Amino acid sequence: MLESFLIFAFTGAAAGVLAGLFGVGGGLIMVPALVFVLPRQGVAPEIIMQVAIGTSLAVIGVTSLSSTRAHHTRGGVRWDVLKAFAPGLALGALAGAFVAHALKGRTLEIIVGTGALLIALQMLRGNPPGGSDASLPAPPALELLGVGGLIGVLSALVGIGGGSLSVPYLAMRRLPMVQAVGSAAAGGIPIAWGGTLGFVMSGAGLVGLPGPHLGYVSLGGFVGLAVFSVMTAPLGARLAHRLPAVRLKQGFAALLAVVGTLMLLR
Repeated sequence: MLESFLIFAFTGAAAGVLAGLFGVGGGLIMVPALVFVLPRQGVAPEIIMQVAIGTSLAVIGVTSLSSTRAHHTRGGVRWDVLKAFAPGLALGALAGAFVAHALKGRTLEIIVGTGALLIALQMLRGNPPGGSDASLPAPPALELLGVGGLIGVLSALVGIGGGSLSVPYLAMRRLPMVQAVGSAAAGGIPIAWGGTLGFVMSGAGLVGLPGPHLGYVSLGGFVGLAVFSVMTAPLGARLAHRLPAVRLKQGFAALLAVVGTLMLLR
């Protein structure tokens, strides 16, 4: 129990900082930690990945609220973009949860590991430069809906808030980087809520998961991670507006590369 608590505390705190700093939900930190802890809590091996991803998305649903609030107070969220972006993100994540339900645990491990390596590579290469004009018009609504749907599906399969996909896209569409990060953090809300709903619905009547749970969402893991991530998300958002984060991004990319490799070799 002490080991699990310490892992949840450290992982939740790290995920919160990352959510605020980079507009990511920290799922690629939480999912491997849950994969490590859940077998020790008696979770059936064939559903460990689904439980880890579903629980991670539930935590991101709370973390994103805290991170979004911090970015909004600094003018970093383009709500006109989110108006068209959010429906696609939510529906895509909902669909992605049912896809994850149908996949074997090892297949999901490969997807998560590959996703971690690809995101690490993208972070090492750096994000596309954002635009210099904060008043640039939002991309077309149909484009936002379609791209949001794709990002939502991929995010639900990996258990992330989608920031690692949304930030490069929004920056490519010439949003200033601060707005791209803040808007991606806000986009984590529909992804997380849609994905969590999907994992709750697809896991209805689930057996093999001890302790209180809603479908694939472990309530114990959710509480342990969410408390600490909500506390530290505003810190990450403050750092995003004050500090150059190149070194930290490189370190995070290296960590993701290690996590992805270990997941693939499990």
